[in-house]
Amino acid sequence: MSIRVFNTLSGRKEDFQPLEPGKVRMYVCGVTTYDYCHMGHARANIVFDIVYRYLRYRDFDVTYVRNYTDVDDKIIQRANERGIPSQELAEQFIRAFDEDMAALGLDLPTHQPKATEHIGDIIALVERLIERGMAYAAGGDVYFSVEKFPTYLKLSKRQLDEMQAGARIAPGEHKRHPMDFALWKAAKPGEPAWESPWGPGRPGWHIECSAMSMAFLGESFDIHGGGKDLVFPHHENEIAQSEAATGKPFAKYWLHNGFVNVNQEKMSKSLGNFFTIRTILEKFDPEVVRFFILTAHYRSPIDFSDQNLREARAGLTRFYEALHASAEALADLLPTPAPSAEGEQLEQRFREAMDDDFNTAQALGHLFDGVRTLNRLMSEKKWRKDAGKAAVVRDLHDTILRLGGVLGLFISDPAQWLKQRNLSGLLELGLSVEEVQARIAERLEARAAKDFARADQIRDALAAQGVQLLDGPQGTTWKVD
Repeated sequence: MSIRVFNTLSGRKEDFQPLEPGKVRMYVCGVTTYDYCHMGHARANIVFDIVYRYLRYRDFDVTYVRNYTDVDDKIIQRANERGIPSQELAEQFIRAFDEDMAALGLDLPTHQPKATEHIGDIIALVERLIERGMAYAAGGDVYFSVEKFPTYLKLSKRQLDEMQAGARIAPGEHKRHPMDFALWKAAKPGEPAWESPWGPGRPGWHIECSAMSMAFLGESFDIHGGGKDLVFPHHENEIAQSEAATGKPFAKYWLHNGFVNVNQEKMSKSLGNFFTIRTILEKFDPEVVRFFILTAHYRSPIDFSDQNLREARAGLTRFYEALHASAEALADLLPTPAPSAEGEQLEQRFREAMDDDFNTAQALGHLFDGVRTLNRLMSEKKWRKDAGKAAVVRDLHDTILRLGGVLGLFISDPAQWLKQRNLSGLLELGLSVEEVQARIAERLEARAAKDFARADQIRDALAAQGVQLLDGPQGTTWKVD
């Protein structure tokens, strides 16, 4: 089965056929580095990390470029408010972004260019557009002429006439058409500036990505990704300026992830309803955040709440419990690594889900099915003495672990992860290990005195608080529900 992707440009799913067989060139718009990243940024970057990982799993040679916008109006404004150079502010938040993405377990892209490192490429691209009559200089600015590009708005499926009706030319702008957009901006006092044929200035936002993607991927490449909020104007303008300059198709497939919502509203800094990644990671393990993001299809909206994160944590815990139990049960058995029908079927279903436009929600559902099969086999008496069943248990354990790795999951030692989960869970419940151990000791005393009603009362009281007691051959242990 071939991979199928939903292409925003065509508005439908298409068979994925890269321009060069066996190789994929992918560009994803990075962050504007003026503040800490929020959960919307986490989703976009985790989504395309999964695309990157899965394409490599499917044996493609992937070149992945994700940029930093390190010169922009917002950066300049925030730096001026703090009384520091804009580049100092940008570098601070580049480091913060890198730390957040590392915490979330993202693989590093092949290239991570900064806009300020490609000023020469940007100026050269603007010059090409002027030479082709697609752009014009005015008052130290350079604008792209949207009327000269007949297929403008083909990505967002909008109408230029309708958009023009609501557009205005702001004071100080030298546009010929209200929808024309800036490729180069004349320098203002106190702003960072570079010399250009049109005088000192800095690049517009859209031109940066065209120049950086072409520098690493060529004039045409396979995948361009980003959030749905970038379809217009950013990606629309990228297409216009790039194709006007080269005369070639820019990106073959356009992939856009859905929003993270809070109370049915998009999470964003402008609405003031955002939660930074750092704030969330104070309460939840990074792998829980990744798991939560993957429980929805990447194009669908996903509703953020502590409750939904707690549910994601419970789901991830089920995986780690199964992997821990199977690893312990297999530890003293002779290795019998052999493919099983169950393992092969699980991988086939996983691939079918991911081949269908990277459907991580369905892929996780199949992995849950694998866990249920694994637990059912281990619940059977004397399965360890049945070489065939033991081989299936081992293969399912290894397959779940390997396929989880494709999603960036199950990367921790299960015993350590579960221990940390219980400790952090106790903190949330306002309990301590010492308190739980004291209640366990009290329960053991009650049972020794044959006061089973009291023992049950202690167990039920802990359960009501969210702590489950587990009686086994090695004594009583506990876990947080």
